[in-house]
Amino acid sequence: MNRILATAIIGLLAAPVYAEGDAEAGKKTFNKCKSCHQIATPDGEAIVKGGKTGPNLYGIAGRTAGTVEGFKYGDSIVAAGENGLVWDEATFVEYAQDPKTFLKTYLDDTAAKSKMTFKLKKGGEDVYAYIVSVSGE
Repeated sequence: MNRILATAIIGLLAAPVYAEGDAEAGKKTFNKCKSCHQIATPDGEAIVKGGKTGPNLYGIAGRTAGTVEGFKYGDSIVAAGENGLVWDEATFVEYAQDPKTFLKTYLDDTAAKSKMTFKLKKGGEDVYAYIVSVSGE
């Protein structure tokens, strides 16, 4: 029984990442994000040149929150990652809509904060789809 469960889990982890949003619409909406975020490959090739106030969003799908090497995250997002927050479409969209409220709820901590103050009220699914589409996932 354990072998079957392990095989099923490995199969799910190996499955490709799919996003429900419209990547083309997300490319346009990402213009709101690039003042703080870039999308660059691990070898440094810029897919979308952007700011460095926020972390590089390349490969965000399936990544544990607060773990981009060399980026200085706030304590709350690091704590969320340590508590199991892994980025998928649903968590990305909810976080982007209201980062501070998301972290307060996720961590069950009214003192939780986010360095990200921008709120993407709509189009989060599209932005996620765009990031996934250019991240080689």
